[in-house]
Amino acid sequence: MSKPQLITLTDPRSPAAEAYRTLRTNLTFAGLDHPIETLVVTSPAPGEGKSIAAANLAVTMAQGEHRTILVDADLRRPVLHEIFGVSNERGLTTMFVDPQARANPPLVEVGVENLWLLPSGPLPPNPADLLGSRRMEEIIAVLRSRADILLFDAPPVIAVTDAAVLGMKVDGVLLVVAAGRTRREHARQARELLERARVRVVGAVLTDVPAAMARRYY
Repeated sequence: MSKPQLITLTDPRSPAAEAYRTLRTNLTFAGLDHPIETLVVTSPAPGEGKSIAAANLAVTMAQGEHRTILVDADLRRPVLHEIFGVSNERGLTTMFVDPQARANPPLVEVGVENLWLLPSGPLPPNPADLLGSRRMEEIIAVLRSRADILLFDAPPVIAVTDAAVLGMKVDGVLLVVAAGRTRREHARQARELLERARVRVVGAVLTDVPAAMARRYY
């Protein structure tokens, strides 16, 4: 099945795919003192490309021979199952209510070696409560035992508290901002909200950079 949003698969020699490999390297160096094994990917506001960035980063991590689990922790507007073209019938929320699912997570193979997707599953009425619960810590531990790195796609920071709540349970948060779209005050506000929650912000990713500008900077 074609996955046009996954540039790391459809055009692995493109500047964009190379940028994701550079991001993978930068995250490795950012974690020299405190290794980054669990990472939340989020954005200041909706529509800034966080899910596509998380998906492509996950592919790149897997291509680098890291066993990678990509978790759709956006329990409000999940899209990773659409990006990879798989079912969302079972997933993260299933693990909260089904002990068998916690023992054997409903991971989905997506056709990329070393990469598994955990879709969101049925949407709950209380996403922030679930992500902030002790059960979530148990789920992270179960998934961590099966992979080298866990990537979580979380809702935008300013809209809801989910990303900050989940960010307190992982090694760091990566903030996705879109060139020409993300408002500067929103980016600043998102960082302040995360830091106020004592969340480690490991860096930011700039998406939607015009091709000509990207070549000039490269």
